[in-house]
Amino acid sequence: MSGIGEILKAVGDLGTFQKRLVLFSMLPCLSLAFHQFCQLFMVPDLPHYCNTSWIRAVGPNLTEEEQLNLTLPRDADGAYEQCSMYSPVDWDLGSIVAYGLNATEKCSSGWVYPSAQQPSLLTEFDLVCDRKDLTDISQSVYMLGLFLGAMIFGPLSDRIGRRPVLLISVFLQGFFGLGIAFVPHFYVYMAFRCVVGASVSGITMTLLALATEWVGVSYRPHAVLITHCCCAGQMILAGLSYGIRNWRLLEIAGSAPIFALFFFTWVLPESARWLVTKGKIEEAKKVLQKAASINKRTIPPDLLEQLKCEKQTKPGSILDLFRKKHLRKMTLIMSCAWFVNSIIYYGLSLNVTNFGLDIYLTQLAFGAVEIPARVGCIFLLQWFGRRKSQAGTLLLSGLVCLIITGIPEDQPMVITVLATISKFAASASFSCSYVYSAELFPTVVRQSGVGLCSMAARVAGIIAPLIRLLEQYHRAVPMAVFGSAPVLGGLLCFLLPETRGAELVDDTRGGRPMAQACENANSSSENGQVKVKDGGQDNEYTKTTYF
Repeated sequence: MSGIGEILKAVGDLGTFQKRLVLFSMLPCLSLAFHQFCQLFMVPDLPHYCNTSWIRAVGPNLTEEEQLNLTLPRDADGAYEQCSMYSPVDWDLGSIVAYGLNATEKCSSGWVYPSAQQPSLLTEFDLVCDRKDLTDISQSVYMLGLFLGAMIFGPLSDRIGRRPVLLISVFLQGFFGLGIAFVPHFYVYMAFRCVVGASVSGITMTLLALATEWVGVSYRPHAVLITHCCCAGQMILAGLSYGIRNWRLLEIAGSAPIFALFFFTWVLPESARWLVTKGKIEEAKKVLQKAASINKRTIPPDLLEQLKCEKQTKPGSILDLFRKKHLRKMTLIMSCAWFVNSIIYYGLSLNVTNFGLDIYLTQLAFGAVEIPARVGCIFLLQWFGRRKSQAGTLLLSGLVCLIITGIPEDQPMVITVLATISKFAASASFSCSYVYSAELFPTVVRQSGVGLCSMAARVAGIIAPLIRLLEQYHRAVPMAVFGSAPVLGGLLCFLLPETRGAELVDDTRGGRPMAQACENANSSSENGQVKVKDGGQDNEYTKTTYF
């Protein structure tokens, strides 16, 4: 196989075809942000107390305050207990008033909430007291879905193609996302959320592959970051949740639009690079000619004929990521980078209520802070390259968190500002990870490699809430963990090869020694390109490696 890199250059690095692709890819990100953070607004912090309507049988004319005073114990501050009540007795009202009640028990007949409150997950499924932990467990189940999606859809995309996996993921997200609005039990809600999480992984990884494999080297960072920019979605979520307080209606409003995207995915192209690696040369030619036509470009016939391969590229597998030395090194380091990045990103995001602002304003701020992080990442990747940008942003986010551990608790404003800076750096680091990972892994195992990295990130997302529990030993312990992990990951990233300006690799054979490839990459970094022969006549592989 040869010539795909040169043909894509003839098609155009960022013509009308690629711009349409990137524009279409932005739309699913709006729903991804919704499913990621919508539960924050479905479980509001509401006053509640045990349902003690049993006393109405002997005192039907009691006022609400009299009922509560007779049936609920008070805490040290004089407020009614929210999770316990006096045990019901078979007395008349006069005896209860005269002697009072002493024996207490947990709420046995449910809870009472403010009558003016719109239906929420908390009120419908009683996510309070002993059931309060189900809220965090549900979020962990969603992260488990992201993990399973990365494990399933990554290799599946390498086997059956980018486009089919995208269609499957969009359908699953729409069907189960809409189904969440009609679930009768909370455990069904968690199961549906798990499937939605899996579909989110399938969409993000597939869009990453399409943007990476269709857009030219010089515009690749722009395309990848735009297709994964959820900033607008986070800010839209803040406004949507503010206007729709009923959790079921909110879920419908956030999930239903994805069905419209299901139809536009039929016009999305398959990856020409993937088609070539699978030996589907004629299909690849048709897609490339269509792209060139839309871009108003012409592919020279002799160049197009280079796609005739004498020896089909050997299909890659996830085992190749560990079987081959250069891939094993990159896989382990990038998985570590994604893991620590997710640790600090979700570790900070879990403290959203500690900003001291209204939750809707806080969500708006969290979405807004990612805009300069994503935009700034584009320039970082161009000016300093992938390796330095990835390592630098991880180090910055980690070091700022370590500084927070030394700030006194009575300085909330300073802590908030530093946490925002760390979140900014963590968001930029995630953007670097998407671009860097997509360029490091060869086409035949790209989705498997990115999927494995994503799995590492999802594991970190699951355990991030558990790290916060270490605060019971010392308030600085969680932040110390969140800070030290990305510092270690950032230092490891310096061991990775630079990929700025390099052509994508299609197979896993690694045609040149790493030292020579790195030397060539460094010598041409000033021009932003690695000069390699794409379209040579070597029958075994395409000479477009940077290892």
